[in-house]
Amino acid sequence: MTLLTTEADVAEAVSGATGPLVVRGGGTRAVGRPVAGDVLEVSGLSGITLYEPGALTIVAQAGTPLADIEAALAAENQRLAFEPYDLTGLLGTAGASTIGGVVATNASGPRRIQAGAARDFALGVRFVDGAGNVVKNGGRVMKNVTGYDLVKLMSGSWGTLGVLTEVSLKVLPAVEATTTLVIEGLSRERAVTAMSAALGSPFEISGAAWIDGAVWLRLEGFASSVAYRATSLQDALRGFGDVMRTDDADWTRVRDAVPLHDLPRVWRVSVKPSDGPAVIAALPERCQSMMDWGGGLIWVGQGDGDGAATHRTLQEAVARLGGHATLMKGPDDLRAAVPVFQPEVPGVATLSAALRARFDPRGILNPGLMVA
Repeated sequence: MTLLTTEADVAEAVSGATGPLVVRGGGTRAVGRPVAGDVLEVSGLSGITLYEPGALTIVAQAGTPLADIEAALAAENQRLAFEPYDLTGLLGTAGASTIGGVVATNASGPRRIQAGAARDFALGVRFVDGAGNVVKNGGRVMKNVTGYDLVKLMSGSWGTLGVLTEVSLKVLPAVEATTTLVIEGLSRERAVTAMSAALGSPFEISGAAWIDGAVWLRLEGFASSVAYRATSLQDALRGFGDVMRTDDADWTRVRDAVPLHDLPRVWRVSVKPSDGPAVIAALPERCQSMMDWGGGLIWVGQGDGDGAATHRTLQEAVARLGGHATLMKGPDDLRAAVPVFQPEVPGVATLSAALRARFDPRGILNPGLMVA
């Protein structure tokens, strides 16, 4: 393992590589098929290089701990609006999540339904491609942003197209008040209907989840606005049962799929919200589930049972619905035996292969992580 501290170090290590490279930042997002190769440790590329609170932009080296980014933003009463999820509890990893890992995996939490995903807030990136070339795309501030395409392409590429060395992000002001409406005892079908009604209302929901058998609806903003919207939404949803209000709901339980942490196999499934109940109904017995994004994101956990069979069931079900299912947690033998990420349709697979050939012509960056 080589700890790199500069972009030049990364470029030299990649260009001089004679075999596969395992790109690693904080080591907290060990998702995908097992990859063999020399570890390229980029957590040494750390530090905030530019922060302009007035311009709502922050630039940091890719290995900067996410906690450092959030602390710097909090000091200026700002935040990352896309609410990146934390996999350390789910995967049992002990490292520190990095901002490069967040962007590379497009890690987006409950607020995505309102604010957007990580890729929507990425203004620019610098990265080293598979040939060792340094590539810059986008800008460092909002008024000077060009070429969004590569920025979005790198978001969610899981280190298979290039090694991120610097990211530039748009940030937003922090909220003054937060409250959550809770409706208990709803079936999954009724829960999706309730969440859809809330999201379709004029009351600006920033989180809509079904967890522990209850619907959670989050409202954020100025205190007076939150109070008015919460009361109005309670009245609008009376037909679904008792609508309780709490200021103590822990949304990290939703963001990080905390109820499933103790299960050995966990999937993350994305479909249209209206299709969420059908996907859950197709699951084998003994599977546990929860929903986020108004039903569009389903977390599935399994204790006992055939993990490979459940994986096939999920991916076949969502393929018919136009969604995708990813095995987020599982033993190495399972992750090596199944397509961890949803298999792409032929046309998209051809495009993906062409992109990988262009950005990583030698096929050395996390080879096999996403596609066998």
